[in-house]
Amino acid sequence: MTPHGLKRKVLISGASIAGPALVYWLHRSGYEVTVVEKSGALRGGGYPIDIRGTALEVVRRMGILPQLRDAHVGSRRLTFLDADGGEVASLAPAAVAGGAEGQDLEVRRGDLAEILYALVRDDVEFLFGDSVDTLDQSGHGVDVAFRSGRRRTFDLVVGADGMHSHTRGAVFGPEEQFHHYLGYCFAIFTMPNTLGLSREVVLWNTPGKAGALYAVGGNDELHAFLTFHQPELPAGVVRDPGAQRDLVAATFAGAGWEIPRMVGALRDADDLFFDTVGQIRMPHWSSGRVALVGDAAHAPSFLTGQGSSLALAGGYMLAGALAEHRDHTAAFAAYERGTREFVTMNQALVGHGSATLFPTTAQALEQRNTALRGLEALPTATPRPAHTALTLPAFPSP
Repeated sequence: MTPHGLKRKVLISGASIAGPALVYWLHRSGYEVTVVEKSGALRGGGYPIDIRGTALEVVRRMGILPQLRDAHVGSRRLTFLDADGGEVASLAPAAVAGGAEGQDLEVRRGDLAEILYALVRDDVEFLFGDSVDTLDQSGHGVDVAFRSGRRRTFDLVVGADGMHSHTRGAVFGPEEQFHHYLGYCFAIFTMPNTLGLSREVVLWNTPGKAGALYAVGGNDELHAFLTFHQPELPAGVVRDPGAQRDLVAATFAGAGWEIPRMVGALRDADDLFFDTVGQIRMPHWSSGRVALVGDAAHAPSFLTGQGSSLALAGGYMLAGALAEHRDHTAAFAAYERGTREFVTMNQALVGHGSATLFPTTAQALEQRNTALRGLEALPTATPRPAHTALTLPAFPSP
């Protein structure tokens, strides 16, 4: 409650993973929550993501673990191919990702988002098709002007709006200050499943280039990935779909296996998502009455496979700190103290991912392939310590 006996009002920007996870715990603590999402509706489906370690405990405490188990994709194998499409190795995905087979969850990003949304949609206000235009902090709260023209005042604002967070830019400064480019670009899109793939990933590599086809189930659609090493951040490409398609086509010209067909499908795709691979690293995740959570605060990059797990854990830790500490400054400080080491450990996993999946030299690729051939006879790996490094405190009682 505020000093006047009213519930404290929180605006959360972003309705993907971190936002709704935070909403659940804030509502449980008695906050009055509003969520603004620039998309006109929740985005369903989408490529698979992993929920591991500490994040599994978060979803268990939320009561949605059974639903997520039902949505579990359960990829059966990951097959590595050489430049000509010949098989290098085929093994359980957990052996490469460092997960625990039978424990970790693999669900489509949209399925997780829909389950989280269903958990909170009747309890809080969602404003779809709108976004924050300006934020003005004062002693009494945060005055927010929305793109739609509406104006509201909140006690706190949380940016859960992803790696390219508008909230972060408005409060903390340009993305360039915090974005650490990791030397790769990638394109994700869907295409017809003409290869008969089912619950598996096929990954083709040449030095500095990779193409992957990801079959979530036995359906007629594949998630396609094209990833390539680009030492310098390509200027003017990130916001130009035509330039993105041209860059990918030029990069993969003359490649073998199914790559020409993938490039052709990319040309026609209406769901192309292109971005650079990077991490967000910030000295602080809050400023005044505004805080950041998930990728907006500390995107680890898809090379770690931990983005969604960090979002779930971060939402829990931020909400717990706000429930325990009446003063938002103390709460934000506690959130950072409790979460930063976990984030740092997971961001450090990036070297493992790039080395395994996307070697940039012929020598590194051959070393990786030799190691993969040796993995085929090994038992499934145990979870990486980084996945379970955060011990969740009990959530404060309302």
